[in-house]
Amino acid sequence: MSEILVCALYKFVRLDDYQTLRPRLLNLLEQQQIRGTLLLAQEGVNGTVAGSASAIAALKDWFAADTRFDGIDYKESVSDNQPFYRTKVKLKKEIVTLGVEGIDPRQVVGTYVKPADWNALISDPDVVLVDTRNQYEIALGTFKGAVDPQTDSFREFPEYVAQQLNPAQHKKVAMFCTGGIRCEKSTAYLKQQGFEEVYHLQGGILKYLEEVPESESLWQGECFVFDNRVSVDHQLQPGHYALCAGCRMPLSEADRQHPHYQEGVSCHHCHDQQSEAQRQRHAARQQQIQLAKARGEAHLGAEAVAAAARHRAEKLARKAAAKRKTE
Repeated sequence: MSEILVCALYKFVRLDDYQTLRPRLLNLLEQQQIRGTLLLAQEGVNGTVAGSASAIAALKDWFAADTRFDGIDYKESVSDNQPFYRTKVKLKKEIVTLGVEGIDPRQVVGTYVKPADWNALISDPDVVLVDTRNQYEIALGTFKGAVDPQTDSFREFPEYVAQQLNPAQHKKVAMFCTGGIRCEKSTAYLKQQGFEEVYHLQGGILKYLEEVPESESLWQGECFVFDNRVSVDHQLQPGHYALCAGCRMPLSEADRQHPHYQEGVSCHHCHDQQSEAQRQRHAARQQQIQLAKARGEAHLGAEAVAAAARHRAEKLARKAAAKRKTE
């Protein structure tokens, strides 16, 4: 198989016709054999897709034909294999869910900092550096000196701000995320809350890894990505993590040596959450996936597995968050 181009993109832009854009965009993706998911909302577009270089070029041409998408943010990396199973265009209330009404990055947002200038900013001792991603993402890697808000979803970020950040005390706040979109909203939110000097990494971690030489980097570890590669290293090559099919948690090579790890079934995070019947069902499914792989076929059921696993992971995260609040 020829090399696959993975393209993450987003733009905050008012799209009153976003519902009618969906069939046109989906038709283009299917014609070009592009897989992945794009989200459309009145506030813009967001998502990650993958396909041949010519297919991704055709997608960019589609956006370029509509001046509303001028300046759309693209970040690209490569993969030896197609990292997505299916093609989806979903309609959403928000393209990244903060859950707070009235936050509009088109109107007010923090100061963008280019990757080349990021090291100098976060080396300033007066700057509070906040990683806006989820705990399971941060566990794989983050910037040196970054604060982990210990959130399980972006919806919890406003609560973290209310409890841990103060405009009078924290004069300079810098934030970052995978591709930049969560920071667009988080900086807009902080500005709304009265924080004056708020900065964010333009293009996110992925753009930083692309542009800053590893010898000069303040990034530590790998970067979690929302596709079957699981993580990428500083060269934007697939990393060393795998996802548990049971709970969708990223697992290191050491995690996969744990006695409770069984490929396609469970890991030490979710082993005790599964019944014997569930483990047997997952084992049977994994056997079918392996048989399909041996025949050189794609097992489309794996997409359903991933969706179910994400649902279970979110459920476990909500339980963990509720438990923390009562402690």
